[in-house]
Amino acid sequence: MAKRSGVLELAVLGLLHESPMHGYELRKRLSSQLGAFRALSYGSLYPCLKELVRQGLIAESTDPDASGTRRSKIVYQLTADGKEHFQQLLAESGPASWDDESFGVRFAFFGRTDADTRMRILVGRRGRLEERLDNLRGSFSRTRERLDDYTTALQNHGLDSVEREVRWLNELIDDEANRKQTSTPSSSEALSLGDTTKE
Repeated sequence: MAKRSGVLELAVLGLLHESPMHGYELRKRLSSQLGAFRALSYGSLYPCLKELVRQGLIAESTDPDASGTRRSKIVYQLTADGKEHFQQLLAESGPASWDDESFGVRFAFFGRTDADTRMRILVGRRGRLEERLDNLRGSFSRTRERLDDYTTALQNHGLDSVEREVRWLNELIDDEANRKQTSTPSSSEALSLGDTTKE
């Protein structure tokens, strides 16, 4: 539960970094944009919002209904401390950022994450899945003869999905490495750039 609440905090801060939102809009965005929260209830979201307000990471304001027919809505927006905390969360790249609970949410904010952190998370995630793949294959080979056709099909489906994600991660890691190479000047270019600055 603590791990999921940490992921929810990251997701809320990340979405509010884009723009202020009402609670209902925030919940819709969490479930549609970040699939990890499809089953998210208001019972989970609002305690998280209250805690973030208490910590001074987000602020509440009221959005009065112009027609006067409905209650005014509470709008949540990121504070300066919230923006700083969000950047600190994005800089984390340890094992917690590779697991099933948080990887998808972390990946959704890769556009705001620095290149080295992105690479560490991708490589960590790949290592985690390769380990899982080895365990699945070992378990499957030991139990294959005792499984019926449906269980075998389910096991194969699980293997296929992990193998697909490993291939996808390999492509992302290659892209990150190529992007880093093209953005870093070669030693000869760096020397020539240094020469021009002296002139």
